[in-house]
Amino acid sequence: MLFAALLFPAGFAGWAVGHYTSLGKSSSTVVHTVTIGTASGPATTSAPATTTSAATTTAAGTTTSASGGGDVAAGKTVFAANNCASCHTFQPANATGTVGPNLDTAPASDAKADNNMDLAAFIKESIENPDAYIAKGYSKGVMPTTFGKSLSSKQLDDLVAFIVSGSSSS
Repeated sequence: MLFAALLFPAGFAGWAVGHYTSLGKSSSTVVHTVTIGTASGPATTSAPATTTSAATTTAAGTTTSASGGGDVAAGKTVFAANNCASCHTFQPANATGTVGPNLDTAPASDAKADNNMDLAAFIKESIENPDAYIAKGYSKGVMPTTFGKSLSSKQLDDLVAFIVSGSSSS
């Protein structure tokens, strides 16, 4: 009886968090993590962790992605709010800045040049630690190093998803 009394509220809380964090998006854009255990200690049976991600297109035509937890539409807002367009060219944001690398093409080619790094990981590192890799033709110390601290992890994931969604792979 005690087990059932503890299980129901925990199950409801998990459902509520998963249900309401989707913010009206298709459930395929929400990743659920389930941990199996007992109230008195760790589980004696375990199952391998499974992560799923999917990109979906909403009725408005905005692509969202659960990959890394980033939301493309929210990332566009982060891009605009942090004046990224003043330095970077990026067609999805109608940005024409020339101080920093062109985000339509540079991230993919620079990620390859940087030990064939995963594109999303490269973009995230470039925002958090912009001097870790300096693109050919650019100088160290130009991009602010504060974005890794001033942006929340959700904003960072959203910004990365936005840039990945608009970057060409060539």
